[in-house]
Amino acid sequence: MAFSLIGDDTCQFIAPSPLPDPYWIAVSTEAAELVGISLGSNQLPTDPDWLAVLAGNSAELGGRLFPKPMATAYSGHQFGHWAGQLGDGRAILLGELKHQELQLKGAGMTRYSRMGDGRAVLRSSIREFLCSEAMHALGIPTTRALSLVGSKQAVRRETMETAAVCSRLAPSFIRIGHFEHYAANGLHVRSQELAAYLIEAHYPECQSSSTPYLALFKAISARNARCVAHWQGVGFCHGVLNSDNISALGLTMDYGPFGFLDHTALDHICNHTDSGGRYAYHRQPKIMHWNMACLANAMVPLVEMESPGDDAADILRTALGAFPPEYEAEWLGLFRGKLGLQTVAPDDMELIESLLQLMHANRADFTNVFRSLSAVQKKDGHSNWRDQFLDRDATDAWLTQYRTRLMQESSSDAERAAHMNRINPKFILRNHLAQRAIEMAQGDDFTEVNRLQLILSRPFDEQPAFEQYALAPLPDEVVTDLSCSS
Repeated sequence: MAFSLIGDDTCQFIAPSPLPDPYWIAVSTEAAELVGISLGSNQLPTDPDWLAVLAGNSAELGGRLFPKPMATAYSGHQFGHWAGQLGDGRAILLGELKHQELQLKGAGMTRYSRMGDGRAVLRSSIREFLCSEAMHALGIPTTRALSLVGSKQAVRRETMETAAVCSRLAPSFIRIGHFEHYAANGLHVRSQELAAYLIEAHYPECQSSSTPYLALFKAISARNARCVAHWQGVGFCHGVLNSDNISALGLTMDYGPFGFLDHTALDHICNHTDSGGRYAYHRQPKIMHWNMACLANAMVPLVEMESPGDDAADILRTALGAFPPEYEAEWLGLFRGKLGLQTVAPDDMELIESLLQLMHANRADFTNVFRSLSAVQKKDGHSNWRDQFLDRDATDAWLTQYRTRLMQESSSDAERAAHMNRINPKFILRNHLAQRAIEMAQGDDFTEVNRLQLILSRPFDEQPAFEQYALAPLPDEVVTDLSCSS
């Protein structure tokens, strides 16, 4: 975070709290390669100093220092209500490696911890580590997870658990909440610095605009519209889409009570503390649009500076109107691909939405329905694909429409199947799989964490040795008790 950070209004320079007797749980090979960390045959860093650094116990690595670890202040709206000042309550930014910021989550108390202990528990850290890398493998914009370090330090949540630190990477961890914090506190110079940094480092296309701040807002909004469209495409539910959890780079971040749809319910709520279903699967696009409205409100002073005499709020309100069509275009393109459609037809939206409603009505498995759709042929009158649905008449009616649409495509069945299987994953991080890995890890067995990491790094491959990991959960395997507690 290279923009000016001076004084109590923006951040706290603070070292991580040491983690007692840390040990490795997992390291991401791809993320390590991204920042130039060499791994040995055991898939752990060859430099032993990395364990101390990524546990938060040292700022020195082979003579190199991370001299100014920091926690930043931000504000935001939580569940639709203004929450005031928030901030990095358990995340500390160590520094930068090869244009990636390195942040430790669970690194101890900061002034923004709000009565919390600043720690993260093993349970939630495993989920964040696995899902960050799984989302990257799915091609979805996300923060990355470099490593997972454990400790026997006791941490109390609903019960006594043990601590862990997940190290995260991103080109920047700037949030919508940073803009909201500066605007709410009248820190307009800070807002200018933040916007100028984002334009220079991450949105250079905005530099040539006569109104670069407005261009920046449009670009941030467009990225987040496309990001949430990708979530919908794989049945991903974030769970806590507060404005302070939204990336200014359009990345998926802050994995808490997330979940992927198993038995399709378009109104699925993955966070049991979300009693009103504000962040249910089908509401995510509208909520992201709402969060962009929060950003627009925070950027009014910036647009006033570059467009004096004009109604900045009205300018931003108009710009905000570009979000729905941007989202719809991305969503429609994604779902056309999921159905193997490479041309455009006027009834495609209706075809896609009728399939989603059919899946919802029959509680069909979201991932497996799309993955197995590639086996449907243009002229075959019967398909095993229909066996995933209880309502066979409705399913056959949809299949008839689908085959009629496929006749407009020039590709062969085999070509279409190959294309679809590069878009529709076979493997996702299902909650029951994560729960099994967590329970084994709580007994000091980390093999399932590493096995899941390996499987999910190749989500589109068949991987016949791991066929059971592609199955929907049995009734007694369904995990429903996910909350913000971590």
